[in-house]
Amino acid sequence: MTAVRRKSNTPPVSASPFPYNPGSLLSVNDLSLDELNHILERATALEKQDPLTRDRILIKRRVALLFYEASTRTRTSFELAAKALGADTALVSNLSSSIEKGESLKDTGLNLRALGAEAIILRHSLSGGAWLLEESTRLPVLNAGDGMHEHPTQALLDLRTILAHLVPNSGKSVGKKVGPIAGPETLAGVTVTITGDILHSRVARSNMLLLPRLGAQVLLCGPKELLPEIAVAETPGVRIERDFEAALSRSRVAMMLRIQAERLAGLQLDLDEYKAGYQLTGERLARLAPKAVVMHPGPIIRGLEITGGVADGPQSAILEQVTHGLAIRMAVIERALGAGRTEKRV
Repeated sequence: MTAVRRKSNTPPVSASPFPYNPGSLLSVNDLSLDELNHILERATALEKQDPLTRDRILIKRRVALLFYEASTRTRTSFELAAKALGADTALVSNLSSSIEKGESLKDTGLNLRALGAEAIILRHSLSGGAWLLEESTRLPVLNAGDGMHEHPTQALLDLRTILAHLVPNSGKSVGKKVGPIAGPETLAGVTVTITGDILHSRVARSNMLLLPRLGAQVLLCGPKELLPEIAVAETPGVRIERDFEAALSRSRVAMMLRIQAERLAGLQLDLDEYKAGYQLTGERLARLAPKAVVMHPGPIIRGLEITGGVADGPQSAILEQVTHGLAIRMAVIERALGAGRTEKRV
């Protein structure tokens, strides 16, 4: 599809009308570099701000969390982020609402809007759910994971974690602007290896779209059952490396993914063979990537894709990712409701 340019106050987008609302975040591709930098800057500023001042930013604004899938980190951090800004939140899950009775996503969204919700944070099992909800409600929608498609705020918090380790001064430009935090060469020379169930991973997909824009090389690693060749068709800066040890030896960042058993749909996988080929162990890490940053979006399946010693070890940034998620989600919720928006879209 040929890219077209909208009015000067919107980022480059495809011919698709999405997003309708400028506060929505449906895909990492919705963000220009200016907007990306604004989110990173605001995340740092909000994180440092006095909580008693910060909780006036969105005081009494109404944010709905609509979760059709189980979640710990994403749901909790979005809820805590909204409350840290002073917003009122309402959690709606498929197990405790009329969704269980067959109500459609469209009707649930319209009812939330009628009840006064000003933004909706959505996790849905079907790819494209966030787009459908935004089209139906025209409210700002934040995609908290849609099927096997994207998870944009996870990619943003992953980026912030990588920057904190590899570009240590990246968060210090807030209040004393010395240039953009993230640009086309920010991660030049950095190889990020994502290993595991790539086929079903919306986290991998969002990172594949975001990190190469900043100069990173992304290697995807896994068996053919979980990583078909088509996964990287015409994706600049991304390629497949089947040999985990070869990929690990080149990596500044090793991002491990769990096998998503709930999405395998009968696919047979030999777990002992998988662990032998792709498990991140302390021995492999020490031998091949003693300085690499270890990441994982969670939930971790200890003893399968990663050993407990590595997950808890000195190279692990897994819990840092969770902390960065709170700051990033404060920034995108603030952006969704228009507070403090000063970035120029190009």
